[in-house]
Amino acid sequence: MNSEELGLIIKNYRKSLGLTQAEVALSCGLGMRFISDLENGKPTCQIEKSLLVIQTLGLKISIGGK
Repeated sequence: MNSEELGLIIKNYRKSLGLTQAEVALSCGLGMRFISDLENGKPTCQIEKSLLVIQTLGLKISIGGK
């Protein structure tokens, strides 16, 4: 997975919940610009803020190995 794929997952899930970027930003205490950058796959988005958005939306991350 890369930053663009993660951004698309977040964007699609947000939309499926009927939320705007502004609503997510407000819920997370982040700027709308950050949400936009994250959803557009900006590779330099801060991981802590990205994880906050993921958690706020109710998404889960699973990391597996061989």
